[in-house]
Amino acid sequence: MGFDSVFFISCLLPVGLILYWLIPGNRGKNALLLLLSLLFYAFGSISALGLLLAAAVFNFLWDRLLRSGRKILLILGVGANLAYLFVFKYLYFFLNQVLGLESNLGLAAPLGMSFFLFKAISFLVDTYRSPESTKGSFWDFLQYLSFFPQVTAGPIARYDQFAPQLASRRLTIPEAAAGIRRFIVGLGKKVLLCTALAQAADGVFALEAGSLNLPLAWLGAVAYLLQIYFDFSGYSDMAIGLGQALGFSTPENFRYPYAAASIGDFWRRWHLSLSYWFRDYVYIPLGGNRKGKYRTALNKIIVFALCGAWHGAAWTFLAWGLWHGLFSVLESLGIVPVKRLSQSRGGRGVLHVYTLLVVCLGFVLFRAESLVQAGSIVGAMFAGFTFPAEATVALYRLCSWETLGVLVLGGVLSLPVKPWLQKHLPGWTEPLTYAGCLLLLALCMMKLAAGGFAPFIYAQF
Repeated sequence: MGFDSVFFISCLLPVGLILYWLIPGNRGKNALLLLLSLLFYAFGSISALGLLLAAAVFNFLWDRLLRSGRKILLILGVGANLAYLFVFKYLYFFLNQVLGLESNLGLAAPLGMSFFLFKAISFLVDTYRSPESTKGSFWDFLQYLSFFPQVTAGPIARYDQFAPQLASRRLTIPEAAAGIRRFIVGLGKKVLLCTALAQAADGVFALEAGSLNLPLAWLGAVAYLLQIYFDFSGYSDMAIGLGQALGFSTPENFRYPYAAASIGDFWRRWHLSLSYWFRDYVYIPLGGNRKGKYRTALNKIIVFALCGAWHGAAWTFLAWGLWHGLFSVLESLGIVPVKRLSQSRGGRGVLHVYTLLVVCLGFVLFRAESLVQAGSIVGAMFAGFTFPAEATVALYRLCSWETLGVLVLGGVLSLPVKPWLQKHLPGWTEPLTYAGCLLLLALCMMKLAAGGFAPFIYAQF
């Protein structure tokens, strides 16, 4: 079950929120919240819930052992979590694609496995670094791991950010209303924008290489560029909004990444919780930027390769990570002159175009079923000047007025329009946003009732 489920929106969420608000005291609220979180996750799969609970029990007990301060226990604990992840997420790929063995293990990774195991790893590392920062009961830890707004697709909050709020948080009607509003905005991104964008992107990526030409290839690439942003930023809005409605503060996960003026800037705006996780638990322990420019370059390549692999067991994900790592290194070495270009208005425009192009081509790798397909689409984007009949038919079918409208609207909304409006519009317009959200919710529910919407992309990771 996801946030875009009719049952969740019309039944589980309102009933859960009403009960939550009626129960006095944080202790009772926490008990209900834990029950709701486990119930929400169990709707996806009972066996997956068992794996989540097993991970919670193991990591909490190992945390108790780790408080002795022995580094070998930290290595073994982190290794156990990575082994857990490897078996369910990467073993099939390793046996078939790396070793060339024909095997069908029948293992399905639980929803959001990468997210809750990365939480568990950060918990163990933080315990080793500062035992006081991870104090709490098993129920606190289970709440942290299973918190339903974050369990399937993040953001990846740290324990020391989350746990204090279990003991002390303030729930007010204005904050709850603002949280529900943000949830609805995220739902609108997912249900209304992503659905139309997915139809165009999926249609292009389903075509044979011989049917692709320049306009089709660019249509698919740009549609997916916007789809994945609104998909994940929409989910993040819903997660942050639900947390706010429950009295929790959740770290932001996106800061208008398509307004970035370099790849480094992009990763300071895109999937922030994952970026911070790799920075704190991989990049800095490797030495960060403290051991010379070439070691820094190597560290970045390692981090981006791991970031790509985190998204899934496929060569395309690894290539996507290395693609971003390459340009991050080129920027840090000054080969891409980011600092010099950023000093002029025209140069900043060039940097924006360069960044969007790199990101767009990277997401072609991310979306493609294989490196061969990615190469075919990228080739068509720059050399697809043929117009076979099947390409013309496909373009006519996929490039409707609705699609073009959503592409334009998505392009505008992916930029920092909201901060500009907040700065220039008077404060009395704020109540109108709630009326707008009621209309948006009605449109979303009608779309959900009709079916045909795409599942969350990041829920599979």
